[in-house]
Amino acid sequence: MGFEDRLEAHRVELTAHCYRMLACAAEAEDAVQETFVRAWKNADRFDEGRAGLRTWLYRIATNVCLDMARAVQRRALAMDLGPAASVGSALGAPLDPGAFVRPVPDRLVLPSDGDPAELAVRRDTVRLAFVAALQSLPPRQRAVLILREVLSWSAEETAALLGSSPAAVNSALQRARATMSGRRAAAGGGEIDEDLLDRYVTAFTSYDVDGLVALLHRDATMSMPPFAWWLRGREAIRTALLGAGGACARDRLVRTAANGSAAFAQYRDGRAFGLVLIDVRDGLVTAITTYLDTSLFPMFGLPMTPEPPSRM
Repeated sequence: MGFEDRLEAHRVELTAHCYRMLACAAEAEDAVQETFVRAWKNADRFDEGRAGLRTWLYRIATNVCLDMARAVQRRALAMDLGPAASVGSALGAPLDPGAFVRPVPDRLVLPSDGDPAELAVRRDTVRLAFVAALQSLPPRQRAVLILREVLSWSAEETAALLGSSPAAVNSALQRARATMSGRRAAAGGGEIDEDLLDRYVTAFTSYDVDGLVALLHRDATMSMPPFAWWLRGREAIRTALLGAGGACARDRLVRTAANGSAAFAQYRDGRAFGLVLIDVRDGLVTAITTYLDTSLFPMFGLPMTPEPPSRM
């Protein structure tokens, strides 16, 4: 296998690593590309007797991400930016999209096959809430926690990668765990429930508000980046949907996959409207995040106008 093919074999896992670090799919792809460029330039100095190719690539990718993370603002979810909005309140002015954790297509960060149990673990580590929680950490602590707890590297391996000591790595890990501890419950995910999603689509596209609300967890959240506005709770979401006056009654949802979660392209009046991510736990919807940014559609391979429904 040639050197280029050996690099490509690690692209998906490196993109997932960079996405966890940077919370933006486009930046993660840029980071991996820069990693490969640096690997090519230094290929003659790579000594496989000292470290395997995978370890060497992770060292390069982590350093690239640390450099990039220092130059950008911390990305978050709307729920991290302020309290829930009151029902009926205005959306307010949109924020810069860079303020938010950005979605990533599953195909960029998750293997297409493999052990189902391992895939389930990987899905949890790219979910929006978990990636947002990671962004609450300083970049170096973020790298330590990802390497130690997501990738299961030892303290010695992590220290060697970061040019640090095992004691410093363990100290950083303890601080990162303390920061993350209050967010772990929110970051948890669940298996994709196809029956639940079918009922969600039916209720949403037929403007059956009561049917849709019945599928929500009592503390479910609804947000719409790039707005900081968000709601918590079934009743608040129900009131907001009723107040929308049936705006989504003729919308069409087309299935896609993002962040290890179910996702839909939402079309309104025959045009792209938003990208909807649905988080599920214990058989109920816990979060609805609608990215009102149609520039995301090409990355997901989604058309700007929906395909005609297939006829049986």
